Amino acid sequence: MNNLQKRADSLVILDFETTGLSPTMGDRAIEIGAVRLVNGEVTEQFQELMNPGQRVSSFIEDYTGISNEMLVDADSCEVVMERFADFIADDNLIAHNASFDKRFLDAELERIGRRYKGDFSCSLLLSRRIFQDAHSHKLGELVRFSNIENSGGFHRALYDSEMTAKVWMAMLDDIGERYGIFDMPFSLIKKLTKTPKKAVDKLLSTYSG
Repeated sequence: MNNLQKRADSLVILDFETTGLSPTMGDRAIEIGAVRLVNGEVTEQFQELMNPGQRVSSFIEDYTGISNEMLVDADSCEVVMERFADFIADDNLIAHNASFDKRFLDAELERIGRRYKGDFSCSLLLSRRIFQDAHSHKLGELVRFSNIENSGGFHRALYDSEMTAKVWMAMLDDIGERYGIFDMPFSLIKKLTKTPKKAVDKLLSTYSG
């Protein structure tokens, strides 16, 4: 079975906290969090701080709650990312606003000569098509829109991964209830995220029919 044929409810959902917005401008990861879903259930999780070899700004400290003091004794990005590459294995990957997390994942893995085998897609792009009535497609708003219990601890990597997983399953459940599609392949997710909003209903209706 290739990656696109794998189920959309069996994959790794990840989130990075970083020193800034762009690895091409020298920014590095400072925390990685992830959960593995198997048939819609969380079976494993991964969370580690990592020392980026540079000081974290006061803005990032305030935004994430991750201080320079917390990172002093953390393993380096290279050491942590070796472990995370092993954790990913050959699963497909999801992140909320995936273009951001994919940039950092690609950059950090390139530094250690590792790659992932799965396909990458975006829960934010999917939410714009499945939860079109949401006022915003930021993670916190989607959690509220989906009536998901939460402690409000956003902007830490594992917590955001856990909340993204709950929103992800809420979207898959919504598709199942509306269209009777319960064993959705990852290929359909990839297609949905590139489908204009007005064409989503036709695509899913045709697929289910």
